[in-house]
Amino acid sequence: MTVTTTTPIRNRERRQSVQAADTVVAVLKGLSSLGGSASLTGLALHLDENPAKVHRYLVSLMDGGLVTQNANTQQYTLGLESMLIGLAAMRQADPVRIAEPALIHLREQLGITSFIAVMGNKGPTIVRMEEPSLPVTVNVRVGSVLSFLWSATGGVFLGLHDEPGVRAMARLEFDALDKTQNPPAAFDVLVTQLHDEIHQFQCVCVRDTNLKGISAVAAPVFNYAGQLAAVLTALGASGGFDTSLDGPIAIAVREQAQRISRQLGYSVP
Repeated sequence: MTVTTTTPIRNRERRQSVQAADTVVAVLKGLSSLGGSASLTGLALHLDENPAKVHRYLVSLMDGGLVTQNANTQQYTLGLESMLIGLAAMRQADPVRIAEPALIHLREQLGITSFIAVMGNKGPTIVRMEEPSLPVTVNVRVGSVLSFLWSATGGVFLGLHDEPGVRAMARLEFDALDKTQNPPAAFDVLVTQLHDEIHQFQCVCVRDTNLKGISAVAAPVFNYAGQLAAVLTALGASGGFDTSLDGPIAIAVREQAQRISRQLGYSVP
C-alpha cells in the first residue's frame, strides 16, 4: 500500500506562503512607520529580524515596484506601487462610514448621544447620529445645521477650518447676533481662542450655550493631509454630563476622534 505525502506537503507549503505574506506585510508596515524610508540595518532592527532575511524580501518588493532603493544613500523607500495603493485607499476613506464604530462605542460604553458632522453649504451639519435607549430630548437630528458660535461642533469648525467661505458663514452668524445674546468675544478673538483651545486640549467643551440644559464635547477628525474632515461630538443633559477636559467623556471622544483620523491616514502626534 502506497502512503501519499501530498497533503502534508501542501499544508507545509501553505503555511510557508502565509508566513512569507506576513513578513512582506511587516516589512512594508515597518517602512511606513519609519517615515517611508530606512536603511536595511534600521529596518531589520525595527522588525527584530535578521538583516539577510529582510533583504530577501526587500529585493522581491523592489521587483514588484513596492519598494525602491536610493542609489546615493542606499536607503529603502516606499515605491510608486505602494503610493498608488495608498492613494486608492485614501480615495475610499469616508469619515462618516469610518466613524460608525466610534459612535456605537460611545453609545454603548458611556450611554450618551453622539454624532459626526461635516461642513455643509449652510454650516456644520450632522450626517450620522447614535442615541442610547433612553436618549436626551434635544432638537437636533441628522441634517441639523449647528451654530458656529454656540455649539461645541461649530466651535471646532470655526477654530480649525480656515477656508474663506466657512469663515464668511460664521461671520454672518456673528454679525446677526442681537444685543441680548452677548457674543463670547470679538469675532477674530473668538477664532483665535478656539484655535488655541483645540490645539491645547484637542477638543471643545460647552455647557448650556447652544441649548439650555444640554452640554457637549467635540473633537476634530483629520484626513491624511492634516485637514479637518469632520467633527465627532457627544452630548447629554448638563446635570449628568461631565464636560471636564480630563473627564471620561472628553477622553473617550478625543480617543475615538484620533482613531478615526488614523484610519483616514492622519499621523496623530
